[in-house]
Formats: sequence, structure tokens, C-alpha cells
Amino acid sequence: MNERIGANVDVGRSLAQAVERARLAESLGCESLWMTQRPASRDTSLVLAAYGAATERVHLGTAVLPIYARHPTAMVQMAATLDELTGGRFRLGIGISHRVTVEAMWGLRLERPVEAMREYLTILRAGLREGSASCDGRQFTARWAYTAPRRADLPVLLAALNPRMLELAGELADGVLLWMCSPGFVREHVLPQVQAGRERAGLGLEGFDVVAAVPVCLTDDPAAGREVFRQTVRRYAALPFYRRMMDASGFAEELSAGEVSDAMLDELGGVGDEAAVRDIVRRYREAGCTLPVAGPFSGHAGA
Repeated sequence: MNERIGANVDVGRSLAQAVERARLAESLGCESLWMTQRPASRDTSLVLAAYGAATERVHLGTAVLPIYARHPTAMVQMAATLDELTGGRFRLGIGISHRVTVEAMWGLRLERPVEAMREYLTILRAGLREGSASCDGRQFTARWAYTAPRRADLPVLLAALNPRMLELAGELADGVLLWMCSPGFVREHVLPQVQAGRERAGLGLEGFDVVAAVPVCLTDDPAAGREVFRQTVRRYAALPFYRRMMDASGFAEELSAGEVSDAMLDELGGVGDEAAVRDIVRRYREAGCTLPVAGPFSGHAGA
């Protein structure tokens, strides 16, 4: 069995304490550390630079950086520089984000997301592989060169939920990043759609990473832990991209009734003793996930 495992290491209140958690995760054998970019939080690329300076072996990844916050040429500059700083340990994960963020917070337009991501990836991959990009797109354009050190095969992963974006990940990316996707959704939807994209590009699944963030909580009060997790699931179920994916996962009836059952929570995360946490990681691996990323949460007295 593939025993690779990653860890989500968010900062929280103290960056110094987060750096210590990064060191701890490396010492425990984690293959990689991951962070997402939240709209109101620290800059993830700079935090990962701090993690990289404090560690020696562990890989570092973004899961994810929203593409509308950085032009693809600026993303190349950031990624290549961070990879250089960390001795070739960086993995770049990017995603579309959500309409509420892109339009309501930033005043931009989120239109034709698959087209936007295809143009973005075209510029990004050309910049990394060739050191230059020439692309006139409807949403992203670049006529530009990068002259500093770069790793041409720096892994680029794509956050995807719907069929067309999953196929695009298979076609143009090195992996897919998943969140709130059950093992059943990975097996029945993610893998077939990614494989279709790989076949379009004349590639197989070998070497393609299926990275699933797995919410986990080691706790002596599972009921309280589930209540914390239930609020997280409700929040994501209110976002259209996630809701469509959850409906396709078999949760449509209970979500339409305003319910989030314990059974649904147990499909999406591991809450309870060590056996419960190990079991959810095992189920993601068996479904085809090549790299489970454990995302610990607390928020209650028993955690």
C-alpha cells in the first residue's frame, strides 16, 4: 500500500508556533506540508518560505492559490523563486476560487472558468518549461520572458470538482487537489474524468497525483468534534461549486432538507480515536487517492 501522507499546517495565531509544527510534521515522516490561501489571512507563499527555511526534506505545496489574485507571469515568478529557496521542494497548486471572493471581494469577473484556467495554465507551463510565454487569450495574455533560475518540471496541480475542470487537470496538470470530496466521489467521478483528460493528452495515470485534503480530529468527544465539522460542511455546501459536487456524491436529499448527518460527516472526515482517523485515510487511499493530506481541526474541549 502507498503510505505517502501529507499534512495541512495552517498558521493560526502564531507564525512561530506554526513553524514549529512544520518541523514536527517533518520529524514524524510527513511527505509534504500544504497550505491554502484564505482571503483575510497571511500570504501563503511567504509562510511556506518560512516553513522551507526551518525544514530540510519535506515538500511544500499550495492547496490552493487563486488564479485571479496573481497574473500567471507573476505566479511563475513566485513559484520559481520559492522552489529555488527551498531546494526544489515546492509544488504549485492553483484554483479558480469562488464568485463571492473574486467578484464581491476583489471586484473582478469570474466567467468561463474552464477557459480561464486553460489560458492560465498555458502561460504558466510555458513560463516554467521554456522561460517565456506568448499567448493572447480572452482572459489572460502574456508576451514575456523569465530569466532567473527555474525548474522546468516543477509540479503544477489543479483544484477541480466538476467534470470539465477534472478533465483539464488530467490534460494539462501534474495532479488534482480535492477538498470535501468523499472517497466514493474520488473513485466514481474524479478518476474517470482525470483519466479522460490524460488520454486526450496521450498520457496515462502513472505519476499523476490525486491529492485529497482529509479533515481529521483526534478527540475524546466525537459528538462535539462532529458538531464543529458539521458547521464546516454546511459552509462549503452553501458554495455552488461544492454543492454540485456534494449533490453528485449522493448527499443531495439531506442537504436539500437542511441536514448534515453523522453518516455524511463520517464519509468526509475522521473524527474520534486513532482508529477513526486511520480508517478515513485508508478509505481515501483505497479509492485511488495517491496522497491524503491530513487537516487537523479542533474547536472543542475534547480535541
